[in-house]
Amino acid sequence: MDALRPLDLSVLISGMHCAACVRNVERALKRVPGVLQADVLLTENRAQLSLAPGWQAALLVQALQEAGYEAPLTQATLQVDGLHDSPQAERLQAALQAVPGVVGVNVNLALASARIQALPATEAQALVAAAQSVGFRAALKTTQTDDPLAREQALLRRDLALAWLATLPLLAPMLLMPFGVHAAWPPLVQALLAGAVQFGPPGWRLYRAAWAGLKARTPGMDLLVALGSSAAFGLSAWLAFRGASGHALFFESGAAIVAFVLLGRWLESRAKRATGGALRELQALAPSTVELHRNGQWQTLPLAKLQVGDTVRLKPGQRVPCDGVLSAGRTHVNEAHLSGEPLPVTREVGQPLRAGSLNLDGAIELRATALPAASSLAQLVRLVESAQASKAPIQRLADTWSARFVPAVLALSALTLAGWTLAGAGSNALLHAVAVLVVACPCALGLATPAAVVVGIGQAALRGLVVRDAGALETLAGVNRMAFDKTGTLTLGQPQLVQVEAVAPLSRLEAQALASALAQGSEHPLARALLRAQDGVPTVVAMNARAHAGLGVQAEVEGRQMHMGSSRYMAELGVSTRALEASSLALAQRGCSISWIATTTPQPSLLGLLAFADAPRPEAQAALARLKAQGLTLSLLSGDRPESAQAVGAALGMAADDVHGGLLPADKLSSLAAWRVQGERVAMVGDGLNDAPALAAADVGIAMAPPGQGTDVAAQAAGLTLMKPDLRHIADGVALARATLRVIRQNLVWAFGFNAVMIPLAMAGRLEPMWAAAAMAGSSLMVVGNALRLRRWRP
Repeated sequence: MDALRPLDLSVLISGMHCAACVRNVERALKRVPGVLQADVLLTENRAQLSLAPGWQAALLVQALQEAGYEAPLTQATLQVDGLHDSPQAERLQAALQAVPGVVGVNVNLALASARIQALPATEAQALVAAAQSVGFRAALKTTQTDDPLAREQALLRRDLALAWLATLPLLAPMLLMPFGVHAAWPPLVQALLAGAVQFGPPGWRLYRAAWAGLKARTPGMDLLVALGSSAAFGLSAWLAFRGASGHALFFESGAAIVAFVLLGRWLESRAKRATGGALRELQALAPSTVELHRNGQWQTLPLAKLQVGDTVRLKPGQRVPCDGVLSAGRTHVNEAHLSGEPLPVTREVGQPLRAGSLNLDGAIELRATALPAASSLAQLVRLVESAQASKAPIQRLADTWSARFVPAVLALSALTLAGWTLAGAGSNALLHAVAVLVVACPCALGLATPAAVVVGIGQAALRGLVVRDAGALETLAGVNRMAFDKTGTLTLGQPQLVQVEAVAPLSRLEAQALASALAQGSEHPLARALLRAQDGVPTVVAMNARAHAGLGVQAEVEGRQMHMGSSRYMAELGVSTRALEASSLALAQRGCSISWIATTTPQPSLLGLLAFADAPRPEAQAALARLKAQGLTLSLLSGDRPESAQAVGAALGMAADDVHGGLLPADKLSSLAAWRVQGERVAMVGDGLNDAPALAAADVGIAMAPPGQGTDVAAQAAGLTLMKPDLRHIADGVALARATLRVIRQNLVWAFGFNAVMIPLAMAGRLEPMWAAAAMAGSSLMVVGNALRLRRWRP
């Protein structure tokens, strides 16, 4: 089944600058066979892909290159034993080429090696396994990753330096004028300096990007800047040809436009990199090397060499490299980055350790239970990557405007040129049109939402809150009602059997023995509590057990049909609970959960009841008070009888009208639907398998416990998952979601407001092209800088 499951892949991409680039890349990737979904994240320069089985990395890379972009590739050398002739080489090449992520393979018979080009996500072990599958012994010799993003940054710094070296001399006469110095370069010198910027590496990168956008029919900021700077240079060249000189020329405007745009782009790239700091912090939790016990000795090897079952040695201060079980020693570990829990946790032999945890004070050994790529840390990183690449619903507004922005600006620029020409402005008409082109800022629109989403989701992950996608974050910010399950959510989920009642002639011990038999094989918390309390209880064998969702369980015991479950289940069976009703009511009013035992052979009759107590979480009352202070209406939806639910709700300060007991899973769905019909935005908080439908049915679901601890289904249905089951983190999540949405709205107001004010100013002739370019570059920086404020967010 795993072979048919879509693969999620994150691919770095260089050359993206604005929302038009995002549309261009998404369009190119979605045309590649095997790409099911492509979400491009401008702030992180990467695409999050969902790929069908049989996808080909070479087609991905080719599509990006044809669109004018690049992806990093890893160069790996595989040393191969047993490679002697051409047919063998062809067999090896075919096997390696079939590995997901491989772009190209070159087999060298003389050197008995294979040189492989692959996406960085390609597992080295998969390459070795592919060679072994066709009869060769192979070992990975060297790997080297080509990083186009680093190369792009180096080229940008070079072009920026060249642009300003040529532009500053052109600006010098203007800067000296306030001091009474009136000088000007000869027209030829001005043309040479401006031409070095316009047609040299600095300007050529803009022309290249503009042409790529035109080919893809997604023109962006590069086209506007290229047209504007070219128009300024062309006008100056024409005037110089006509005999103008000195300050009558505008060569400095075209050069300054390019220089300011590149300066803004460089500063923006540094700021954008800061938005992804949280994700890089998580990625840095995985060590690059690991100490393994191999061939009777300890060896320090690359992390990629680690296998399931290996014994790993850790010293104090080292990070746990993989999920595993402590096999020797005792220590304290810090899991703050994984769960948000700042206090050290004690770990002893037999207890689990999670990848990325910090070993604080013990020399220990652990047995690896998962590969690094399958660890809880790797899963968390993938979840955060996927969530950051998703789009919030509010982004649709910016996307709609961005798609129409460049054509609209071109039209306004043409209108400006025509208007000022008719007004007799002469050469100034073209300069005003140029100012309109270069002041327009589609980048601010494109960055307004994703910059804030990346920082917000990253900050949530560092605090043990895993957000499924940007839509869940936006929805959580607007929630006004939050519903809770009781057992395992508001309570600790560790119920204890506190009382057994039996109907004569059955004894309490016999009733408990029957109940224990019915509980065998069940994963329900009450069933597990019953089995924990069976010391000294006679063993009874149950057969043909069958569970009834939300009601109870039935089985055959010694030829009789036995049943255990809720009051509703008893009513459906026609069993009267009157004999023990007084006891059950008293226990329920103390907050106990009640399970009844009955038989339907030969006729429906009550046999006894079981009472379970489950203490509220110690932080529950304070957490609910914080949520109320945030303006949320709180409700309790429980399958326990109403009296028990009311007792727990009252203890936690919830109003009686907001506590609902005796509910089946379908009843919970009905309650959620009724609130939503009334216009409320509802969050559902739960932790068990029965909660999964309710989590999915709410506007946003919140799973209380981390994946891998019996709550995988609930976590998959949830928009927010708490890596540590602490109710206070829910209030943190709501506060962070609201802060993130507030920043998004501020960014959108700024982006729209900037263009709404500056474009008319440029059309009115109140803005010189050079300063228009500087203002445009600053606009994008404002948006990213505002998003970065979320890094300082605290609950």
